[in-house]
Parts: sequence; C-alpha cells; structure tokens
Amino acid sequence: MKPPWLRWRQRAPGLLLAALLALAATGLSVHFGGPQLLYALLLGLSLNFLSKQARWRPGLDFTARTLLRAGVALLGLRITFNQVVALGWTTGLGVLLAVVSTIALGWFLAKRIGRPVHEGIISGAAVGICGASAALAVSSVLPQTRENERFTLLAVVGVTLLSTLAMVIYPLSLRWLDVAPLTSGVFIGATIHDVAQVVAAGVMLSSPGDSTVVDSATVVKLFRVMLLMPVVLVLSWLFRSAAGEPSEPGDSHEVTEQQVPIVPGFLLAFVVFMLMATSQWVPAAVAQWGGDCSRALLVMAIAAAGMKTRLQDLWRLGWVPVVMLLAETVWIALLVGVGLALSS
Repeated sequence: MKPPWLRWRQRAPGLLLAALLALAATGLSVHFGGPQLLYALLLGLSLNFLSKQARWRPGLDFTARTLLRAGVALLGLRITFNQVVALGWTTGLGVLLAVVSTIALGWFLAKRIGRPVHEGIISGAAVGICGASAALAVSSVLPQTRENERFTLLAVVGVTLLSTLAMVIYPLSLRWLDVAPLTSGVFIGATIHDVAQVVAAGVMLSSPGDSTVVDSATVVKLFRVMLLMPVVLVLSWLFRSAAGEPSEPGDSHEVTEQQVPIVPGFLLAFVVFMLMATSQWVPAAVAQWGGDCSRALLVMAIAAAGMKTRLQDLWRLGWVPVVMLLAETVWIALLVGVGLALSS
C-alpha cells in the first residue's frame, strides 16, 4: 500500500489541472454568461488527449469521483427542515410526485427504447431533481461502466442546455399568462433543472421590493435538492446486487461491492450537514462558503470527467439521450402546471 504522501503527489498534477479548468470555466461564465458546468465540460473534452498520459490520470480519477461526492455532500449546508416544512404538505407532496414520476418515466423510456435502465434513471434524476449535480451523484452509485460515464456526460450537456432554455421561456410564459407570483415561484422551482437557473428565472419575474417569486422558487428547488439524498440511497441499495458483475454484455469493468456500499459516506455527510444547518450550528457565512465550495468541486469534477471522455464516444450515443431528456422536461412541466392549475 502506497503511503499517503506518495498518493497525493501522484494526484497533484491532475488535481491542479482540474482546478485550472474550473477557474477558466468560471471566468468564461462571468464574462460571457452561460453555465459554469457546461464550459467546464467543453474545456475538459477539448483536453481529452492529456488523460492518456499517466501523470494526469490519478488526479483526474480522484477529482471525478471523490471530489464529486464531496461537492454533493456540501449541498446539505444549504437546506434546512424548516424550509421544507414552510412549503406546506400539498406543495411538498406535489413536488415529490413530480420527482418520482419523472425518474420512473426515464426508466420506462429507457426500457421502451431498448437502452440500459441506468441511462433512464440518470436522465430522470437529472431532470427531476437538480440537473447536472443529480446526474453526477446518481451515476456515482450506479455500476461504474464506460457506457454510464459517457451517458452521464451527455446528460449533463443536455440537461444544462434545457435548463438554460427553460430559464428564459418559463418566465416569459408565466408573465404572459399573468400567473400569481407565489404560483410562478413554485412552478419555476419545481420544473427548472439547475439551482442557478431557478434563481435567475425567479429574479426575472420579481419586481422591485417583492421577492416572492425568487424566494418561493428557491425553497421549492432546495426541497428537490434534498430529495437527492433518499433517491441516491435507494438506488445505491437497489444496484448493490450488481456488485462484481458486468452491467453490460461484454463490459470488462467489474463493479466491486466496495464501490457500491449500502450507505455511501457522502450521503451520510449530506444528512449531517443538513442537520447542522437546521439546528443553526452553522453561521450563514460558513453555509455560503460551503455552497461555493460545493459548486467549485462539482465544476472541477465535470472538467475531470470531460477529460476522461472522447467526443467520439458521446456521438455514439446518438439521439436517444436528447429524446429522453426532452420528454422528461415536458412531463415535469405539464404535471406541475396542471397540478397548480387544479389547486388554485
């Protein structure tokens, strides 16, 4: 077994490279607009040739897996049980139904199209819960195959683009339909995929001195993020049966029982952080710092994952991921929209 200092020395080049790409993606996002994660992924894909060199691989593997999970765990600092309770049981139940049914739709579409169910679950979770973060988190507890890695990256691209489109289309549609601020906030928070786009859409609909839309949208979205923990936990338990078996015919990448634990450590950390936030043991500044760190780690992770993937591998997936993501996006918007219309 290698001593810790030697392992960190081997990881350092890949870690620094992923951090550099994350900084570059952040700079592009600030100066030109657009999602950090998408820029990070594109930058990573453009440098795929470096991942073939042994000096970069240990750090990239560590970033794409371990730092990814750390980023998901830190999301717990942004959520409290008080925020969830404030939604009311009808809103909470409606959002829960939307999330579960969207994941189920992904599973159903994958079966109907003849694709592995893993792909439907990843796309359904990405649309139903919290976009790219959910796709990465769910993928990390599913059997680790090359096919899953490629599909996850394509799902990240698709869900980020659809979330950006929804950020523009939904506020314009809600304003045109003259929907009430609170209802608009719930719809935006329950349907747009990524947290940043939810906040941006809420701001677009908010008027000076009235933050009803953005506040309600953010709380509903954080409830969806909270559902990431139980969903990943259930999936981790379900797919433990795949340990030690190739998940695809001819796939030589075996998944060991240690790779798919009963309760992944990062989910326990998520719960601990959430309890700390609820009990107000964490100062607001620390919670903000944790959220920023979470975002930074996720950007680094997607950059590293992009470097490990060739563009040719993504093109091989074809049109199937696009159809699934689009169908799931339309489904969750219609379900939430109809539910709000009937309850108003």
